[in-house]
This record gives sequence, structure tokens and C-alpha cells, in this order.
Amino acid sequence: MSLQIFDTLAREKRDFQPIEAEKIGMYVCGMTVYDRCHLGHGRVMVAFDAIVRYLRFRGFDVNYVRNITDVDDKIFARAAERGIDFSELTAEMIDAMHQDEKKLGCQSPNLEPRATSNIESMLKLIETLISKDAAYQGASGDVYFRVSAFPEYGKLNNRKLDDMIAGARVAVADDKESPADFVLWKSAKEGEESWPSQFGPGRPGWHIECSAMSMDALGQTFDIHGGGPDLKFPHHENEIAQSEAATGCTFARYWMHAGAVRVNEEKMSKSLGNFVTLDALFKEFHPEVIRFFLLQSHYRSAISFSDDALVQAETAYSRLVQALPDELSAPSSDAIFEFQTLMDDDFNTPRAIALLFELASEGSSESASSVMAIGKVLGLFASGKEAFFEQQQALKAAKSGLSDAAIDALIVAREQARKDRDFGTADKIRDDLIAQGVVLEDGAGGTSWHRK
Repeated sequence: MSLQIFDTLAREKRDFQPIEAEKIGMYVCGMTVYDRCHLGHGRVMVAFDAIVRYLRFRGFDVNYVRNITDVDDKIFARAAERGIDFSELTAEMIDAMHQDEKKLGCQSPNLEPRATSNIESMLKLIETLISKDAAYQGASGDVYFRVSAFPEYGKLNNRKLDDMIAGARVAVADDKESPADFVLWKSAKEGEESWPSQFGPGRPGWHIECSAMSMDALGQTFDIHGGGPDLKFPHHENEIAQSEAATGCTFARYWMHAGAVRVNEEKMSKSLGNFVTLDALFKEFHPEVIRFFLLQSHYRSAISFSDDALVQAETAYSRLVQALPDELSAPSSDAIFEFQTLMDDDFNTPRAIALLFELASEGSSESASSVMAIGKVLGLFASGKEAFFEQQQALKAAKSGLSDAAIDALIVAREQARKDRDFGTADKIRDDLIAQGVVLEDGAGGTSWHRK
């Protein structure tokens, strides 16, 4: 079976044929670094990390590029709130993002271009668009892309231009030829951060950043362009328009979009205020559990977030870790073949994880080694069995606020209370421990305990 990828532009699965045999150029839109990453960002990180890992397992040489947007009004506003330079804020948030992705087991991209380091490339691309009559400078000094210069505008989202105008995240401007035209270069207002240019001081628009950086890194046409679910319109639609208008070439051959993380049926986002940061989740759950939770859903599907869902994922993942072999042997070739068949169908991680549980239930050394081998391709089991459970217990101890020694001391006190027939005190100790996630088990040999 050949590898098939669901192409958002074609709206169907397509056999994957790279431009150059055994090599893949992939560009994924990264974070706008004004705040800590939330679980929705983590979903995109993990989804494309798993995809890249599998493509490399398949033998492809993947050049994985993911940008950083470090020029944005939100960045400038947040830096002003904190009374620091915007570059100090972005440096802090980029460092935090790298820590988060490392904890999630994500491999670093081959290249991570930043908007602030690629202003000249953006200006050259804008010049090209103006020379082809696909862009113009308005009376305000802003430079706009002329949507009418690209008749195929809207093809990614399969929407009519009039429908997209209403949903576009663009500011109303009097000097636009059409409401659909979007900004390529924003002229600086007094007090704003700006860069010099042939169009006057200002800064690049959001969309031009990714066109310039992706083509600089991967060429005018590359294999795969990916990103989060909210980027299809207007960001990716505008990328296609400006890139193909400038070059006359197909921009990206396959478009891939991860699904949203939802809370109470709404997309997790900072604008809605319903987000939970990765940093906060790491204080509650082992990072491998969070990665596993994200991989349980197909990368294109929406994920419903809740604490209960993560607790269930923790229980399921612990079962898999418990099944890992103490000594590795050769994995089953049939299991590896089945895994590849499943993943060749548009990276079907939910079915691959179901295969892990089927193998874990067999109980043989070969099946256990197959669990380990397949899990490693998905970026799982990085800690190993012993370290995972130790780290998990440490997390639970930190959550309960009780050390092992403190729990042991309370159990001794409970035993004494029972001997003294002070059952009220004994029951209170037990109930207090349960409330802090510590379960007692009374037996003939005494009382044992474990954390929930």
C-alpha cells in the first residue's frame, strides 16, 4: 500500500508523491510568541512531530521547517503591559515553547526561521508582487495584495470570495481597492515598532511572513504545508494567493491541517479565555500521558479536553508502559507491517494505538518488544518503565502535598487510633488521605497504600 495523505486543497486522500524521490520538504506554521503555549498548540506540535517521525521511519529524508512569528500587535501589546522590550518577551516565550515541546517528546525542526530575521526576504517578495501588478501601496502607506489578481482565490477553503470577506480577520481601511485585499506591509504609526523599507518604515503583515520564509527554506514549490485548524482562512488562503501570484508555480503540493482542541464544544483559544497552558498540565500529568492523549485522536479530528479524559488516558498509557519488556528482543515483523499499513492511511494514530493494546494483551516477549518499537516511532515510552512510574508517583506526591514519609506516619497514627478504639480519628485520617489522592488497603499483613 502506498502512503496516502488527506490533502485539504483536494478535499480527499491522495497518494503521496514527493517532488524529489525519498526527500520531503515540509513547512508548518508555528507559534506567535506572546504567551505560553496551550494544549491546542501542543496538539499541532505533537501531530506534526508524529507525522515527521513516521515519514523518517518510512525512509524519507524530511526537511522540517517551522517558523516563529515574533512580530505581531499582540506581542507589542503584551510587552507594553509588562514594561519590557518586545524582543525580551519573545525570547522568554520562545525558550518556554522549546521547553514545552521537549517535554512533549517533540523533535526540533531542522530549521526554525523567525520573522524578525527575514524582513528583507519579505520586502523582496512584496516588490515582486508590485512589479506583477498583484500588489499596490495605498494612501496610508500600507501595501496590499490585490486579490483580483489571483482568480483562484478561495480554492483552499472552497468558498466564494464574498463569503470570505465577511469572515476575514482584516481591519477596515479606506485606501483598499477591495475589502478582500489584505495587507503585506503595515506602515508605522507613531510609537510603534518598525523596520525601514522602500515603502517607508513599518512591519510585515502576518501572511507574507510564511510565504517568504517557506520559499526561502524549501523553494518555490515544496511538498507539504501544515498548520492548525484556524489557519486555513485567511492565513493559508492568502499564502497561496501571494506565493502563486509571485512565482506562477504551485506553492505547496499537499495541505495538512490538525484538528482543534475543544472545551465545552468551543475551540480552545486565548481569545475565548478557555485555554489551559502546557506548563500547568505538566504539573498535573506526566508529559508522555499528554502526548498519548493527543495521539489517541486522528490528527484531523477535534479533541474534547477534560480532566477526566486525561485521567483515562493516564490509566490506559500506564497499562502500555507496564507491558514494556524488561529485555528487548526482535519485534514481530507482522506487527511492524500492520503498523505501517495503518499509518500509511493518512497517519492513523488511533488505530496504531489500538494495535499497541492488542500486542500488549498477548503477553509474549516478541509482542512486548513490538509495543516498544512501534511506540518509539510515535514518540512514546521515552522515559522507560521504571523512570515513568517513578516520575508519575513524584507528580502525584507533589499534587497531594504529602511525602511518602508523611503518609507512612499517618498510617502509623491511624493504626494506633484503631488499637485505642478511637475509630473516629482513624476514619478521619483515612478520609483525609483519600481526599489527597492516597488510597489505603487494609490486609492481613498490615496497611498498604498507593496514590490515585
